[in-house]
Amino acid sequence: MLLTISTAYSPATDLGYLLHKHPARIQSFGLAFGQAHVFYPEARTEKCTAALLLDVDAVGLIRRPHGQFAENFALAQYVSDRPYVASSFLSVAIARVFSSALSGKCKERPELAETEIPLKVKLSILPCRGGEKLLRRLFEPLGYTVEAERHALDTRFPDWGESRYFTVTLETTCRLSELLTHLYILMPVLDDEKHYWVGDAEIEKLLKHSNDWLADHPEQESIVRRYLKHQRRLTRQALAQLREEDAQEADETVQAQEEEQVEKWIGLNEIRLATVTEVLKQCGARRVLDLGCGEGKLLRKLLAEKQFEKIVGMDVSHHALRIAQERLNYDRLTEKQKQRLCLFQGSLSYRDKRLVGYDGAAVIEVIEHLDLPRLAAFERGLFEFACPRTVVLTTPNIEYNVKFENLQAGRFRHKDHRFEWTRDEFQSWAVGVAKRFDYTVVFHPIGPEAEDVGSPTQMAVFTRGDREARTT
Repeated sequence: MLLTISTAYSPATDLGYLLHKHPARIQSFGLAFGQAHVFYPEARTEKCTAALLLDVDAVGLIRRPHGQFAENFALAQYVSDRPYVASSFLSVAIARVFSSALSGKCKERPELAETEIPLKVKLSILPCRGGEKLLRRLFEPLGYTVEAERHALDTRFPDWGESRYFTVTLETTCRLSELLTHLYILMPVLDDEKHYWVGDAEIEKLLKHSNDWLADHPEQESIVRRYLKHQRRLTRQALAQLREEDAQEADETVQAQEEEQVEKWIGLNEIRLATVTEVLKQCGARRVLDLGCGEGKLLRKLLAEKQFEKIVGMDVSHHALRIAQERLNYDRLTEKQKQRLCLFQGSLSYRDKRLVGYDGAAVIEVIEHLDLPRLAAFERGLFEFACPRTVVLTTPNIEYNVKFENLQAGRFRHKDHRFEWTRDEFQSWAVGVAKRFDYTVVFHPIGPEAEDVGSPTQMAVFTRGDREARTT
């Protein structure tokens, strides 16, 4: 299987920097299913072409214990097309061989990784279950010019008709990382098959590599369904997270500025973050979660405290996580600091094994963004399944809104808030959660208190009862 990437960008040999592969050398990489080879058929200032040749071990595929063949007939393993076509094998090879380029990193020329350059891709044999129309529906909305040559089943027997295999050429101007992510996701989608078992981890992989373009793609549902091998539960979950993230990112900057402006005169956010950090310190937590971490403001404070040995930030928005990574200067952290910090995408509405085993969890100004049905799912996901020893949770006190002169009467502090609770409403909810999931709860005000309406932010600190942690 051969994939070539060409550019006429000047100087074209800069492609070697982007791919982290020197044009003057042939490099080989061992994979679980064969070998991948990278070489340059041409490397001139005017034009440069990099080739990825994938040599799949056909005999090894037959001997694999679980088999790799969807076709249900006796000789399927002996007449497989897998060694010769662009499929999930090639996607894995791209992730392994071009990992830095796929993630948009170029240590020696970082500005080059952010530059849009003319690119031309040729896939020697690409299976497409859906024909040329599907091929175009997937790539043309992403700005590609598509040329597709369909191959006959057998040139000796024209009556047999056309096959599902194409030689495909794609041309566009974009960042190389964007092109690689499109190929990485869409090749298995076109093939409508994967050579490995698909589980929950595939959702994170899909959203990580497609968050910049999948939300607006007209074939969104088809892409998600095929990528996840038509598994209904995974498809529903991925689409829900994708739409949740898209809704959250829409106008999120303006909304955040509005909320910050409302509370700015009392510096409420800084008070909130400092208070939560101190509570986590006082409870003796060493492994902590920041759920709904946003752009990483609390994470920065937690990193400054040596007490916290493991710090995890989770958010539904890949966009927010990228900003958090940049603002925390993750690439410049020491190895020891990097080992302390972990960022990943996830939704508070779903049970997540990655959240199990932590001493403390912070949920800062998050629950008011959840619809009530999702709030119930959040309660179980955090208090029943993740089950940290201490949970520190804050939410606005709607009674205090009358003190904000720049907030119109009857309006919430943020356009995306689904509710804002009074002190009685919040305490009633928190006491109910504590009782159901074997926690105790105490309440604290955050910010300046007024006798008639309380404080602007209300905080609940949940402490787990004396029982062994639940396991999943």
